[in-house]
Amino acid sequence: MRFGLLLGANQVIIRYSPKPPIAEAPPTIQPNLAAFSRSQQSSKHSPVHSLFTHPSSISMRSAAVRALRNARLNSRHTRPLIRNYATARDPLHKDPVELDQITELPNGVRVATESLPGPFAGVGVYIDAGSRYEDESLRGVSHIVDRLAFKSTKTRSSDQMLEGLESLGGNIQCASSREALMYQSATFNSAVPNTIALLADTIRDPLITDVEVEQQLDTAQYEIQEIWSKPDLIIPELMHMAAYKDNTLGNPLLCPQERLGYINRDLIMKYRSRFYKPERIVVAFAGIEHDLAVKLTEQYFGDMARTETSTSQPSVGSTPTDTATSSSQYQNSQQSSTNKFLSKLPGFSNFSTSATHQATVSPLDPSLLQPDPTSLFSQPSHYTGGYLALPTLPVPQNNLSIPLSHVHIAFEALPISSDDIYAQATLQTLLGGGGSFSAGGPGKGMYSRLYTNVLNQHGWVESCVAFNHSYTDSGLFGIAAACEPGRVGHMVDVMCRELQALTLDSGFPSLQAAEVNRAKNQLRFSLLMNLESRLVELEDLGRQVQVHGRKVGVKEMCDKIEALTVADLRRVARQIFTGKVDNRGHGTGAPTVVIQEGEDPSGRKIKSIPWEDVQSRIARWKLGRL
Repeated sequence: MRFGLLLGANQVIIRYSPKPPIAEAPPTIQPNLAAFSRSQQSSKHSPVHSLFTHPSSISMRSAAVRALRNARLNSRHTRPLIRNYATARDPLHKDPVELDQITELPNGVRVATESLPGPFAGVGVYIDAGSRYEDESLRGVSHIVDRLAFKSTKTRSSDQMLEGLESLGGNIQCASSREALMYQSATFNSAVPNTIALLADTIRDPLITDVEVEQQLDTAQYEIQEIWSKPDLIIPELMHMAAYKDNTLGNPLLCPQERLGYINRDLIMKYRSRFYKPERIVVAFAGIEHDLAVKLTEQYFGDMARTETSTSQPSVGSTPTDTATSSSQYQNSQQSSTNKFLSKLPGFSNFSTSATHQATVSPLDPSLLQPDPTSLFSQPSHYTGGYLALPTLPVPQNNLSIPLSHVHIAFEALPISSDDIYAQATLQTLLGGGGSFSAGGPGKGMYSRLYTNVLNQHGWVESCVAFNHSYTDSGLFGIAAACEPGRVGHMVDVMCRELQALTLDSGFPSLQAAEVNRAKNQLRFSLLMNLESRLVELEDLGRQVQVHGRKVGVKEMCDKIEALTVADLRRVARQIFTGKVDNRGHGTGAPTVVIQEGEDPSGRKIKSIPWEDVQSRIARWKLGRL
């Protein structure tokens, strides 16, 4: 029970609590007449307006005294009366990173938690594995391993595993990337022990029967065929293979079709024995207390035996060493024979390392290949640059689809460990882009450069968007576009113009403070909105601990974004687009270009643009290392 009384401009709130009353003289109180009148409506014969028509019958002071006396009588057997003022208290501004804790178990497994409470919790296991660490014998196995997750184990049949997943009622998944295998889930808080038990079961004790392997190989074959028919899915994959030819990040994320016949249970077990080691594992919890997380991790992963010689990935912040292969060594490999693996992939009809007037397939020098798996874990990614021309796309059978030509242009960018990674991300947001049609109508990004300067100016451009792929020791930054057939040359010029404009000191196309501030705000908004998802928060925690060894707080990231200036973005743009990025692998600085022409629906023969023409257009805009 509480009263609301008016004292001048301040509101007095009278609350009841077991504490003794404050020993102070009561202030002069003016009653809240509306509240008081409601307490006086004992019958229809005692109207409220009588207080106003007969003011002499009762004074305001006596009304307040009676109200207080009644309140004391009613609360005599409950709680004593105290008086407090209603005040607004500033919320505590805490960075969620203050709730982060990391513990390393004796066997090397790292436990990371962010105990931000909520109705759902996240549990994830992150393994230092992926296609960049595959040698020739294991090529494509990562793709099959992630598809074998949540199948039969030593304690569960496949049906029991499926029932266990359904009973949890959350979002559980396994995914592979170039640098990690991720087992993740978002479930109810009460289901965390069962979730980590299920994840540990499928990670540590899978049966991996021959039947299961064959089923997943068949599924992978269908998946590969579907992806090859979709340029927007396959071209980014081929772009990596051209940019990092025959090494690390250039290894295919999808299992090559000709490799499916060589993958069996024994090969998968070899893959597991190489990568599934405690020192390569991070177990992350979001929304769970750290002590409970450590206890659960010790229960399910604490008995894993640590290997005597750690083959874990070196720190991404390490400086270049003598073991890093120089650009000249890779360029000398131009004289070697044609790479058998790349020659089997459809579409590799024109591939080079961006050397002037050269369009040949050249493999990695065999003398640079080291069979020791430790060398694969520590080998820096070497950016080569390259050009790839895919077979012409046929006219779509669906009348609702239009024939398109696709162009991707990329340059080596900064790794995730770089201090300038925030400027690089802001550049991507500033370029923005999208498609000529959006089912949801106009949205954020309509004032980005690729919208205003490309999509709004050229009706023959179907889509144009900036991309940014960041890895532990390298990255790719560029523009992907789709246009009408026969306009590829013009499209290359438009894309190069937009990239070159970011490097200018002055003039109308140069960077302006207003658009930089807008891009910074959009980037921070996107960051904060994405972290509202429990799965995104979980993956962010697990991968950051895996890569950096710590969690970079969202407040720290936002502060670094806010501190960026126009000069910072211009400096980073020049570094990337002029080929001056110097990562651990000492890349060539050459551009990477992937083109797939589309057939003209009228039947007109379209001449493919030669690599020499593409090179001359890019050089005209002073992009890449000259």
